[in-house]
Amino acid sequence: MNLQQIQRAVFEVIRQPLTESQGIRPRLPDGRSTRKVAEALIKPNDRLTSRERLEIYNQQYWFRILDSLTEDFPGLRSLIGQRKFEKLAIAYLTECPSESFNLRNLGSRLEAWLRQHPEFLPGVECLGLDTVRLEWAQIEAFDELELPRIATHQMDKLSGDTVFRLQPHLHLLDLSYPVDDLILRESTEARHNMVSNAVSEFPRRTKIRRSSLPKPAKVYLAVYRLENTVYFKRLTRDAFTLLRTLGRGTPLGKALEASLPRAPRKLEAYRAQIRKWFETWSSLGWLAK
Repeated sequence: MNLQQIQRAVFEVIRQPLTESQGIRPRLPDGRSTRKVAEALIKPNDRLTSRERLEIYNQQYWFRILDSLTEDFPGLRSLIGQRKFEKLAIAYLTECPSESFNLRNLGSRLEAWLRQHPEFLPGVECLGLDTVRLEWAQIEAFDELELPRIATHQMDKLSGDTVFRLQPHLHLLDLSYPVDDLILRESTEARHNMVSNAVSEFPRRTKIRRSSLPKPAKVYLAVYRLENTVYFKRLTRDAFTLLRTLGRGTPLGKALEASLPRAPRKLEAYRAQIRKWFETWSSLGWLAK
């Protein structure tokens, strides 16, 4: 085998889930003996057999990617509990293994995968999906590009033909649950626990009690980055619709007609509100040149 073939063969082994005792599996999915495969790929040394050497890589691969996914989706873990989250994570990463050198991309397919596997979110399917959407939006908002901003004083030069470009790091979420409250609450508790238990032990997040789960409620949310920190801000339905329409490249005049009430009296009442929206969006850096 050449180097590329050896690398692929090793990866095929180490990407197999660990046993319940966190060891390497005795056989691959096709029935081949893991020991024999290891002996064909890796030489033993004076301390470890070929299988034991390969097992180290198998363990480290899974420990690292499970840890990374756990860090990226703490709200989901708290929602369904540690054990269910581990089962979910192993099943997801087995079907959707890492395809990038960057661990940041591990959760990019989680929402789509959960829509096909709702059994991993028993009783909290919609709430769980909203949580994943928000947590993934936070990751993207932190990493994505920021274009030169439109200054607040430039708002006076707008016309009906003005076309906006929203910042790539701005994500608009139409949610069925107020999961922003849930995630803020969990992150606050986590910071408190890390301080209070700093000397004694590393805090383990517990499952959220059913009685404290948020009730269904329509929430329109903007997730964005400002000064290297990710924030989320609630929007009214009209403001959300207008922003989303502008983000599709619709000129300002047509976007206003499509997004806001058409009655002249109502539109007149919106003038001051519209101006305030644009001033706020500009100050937060959502609007790009």
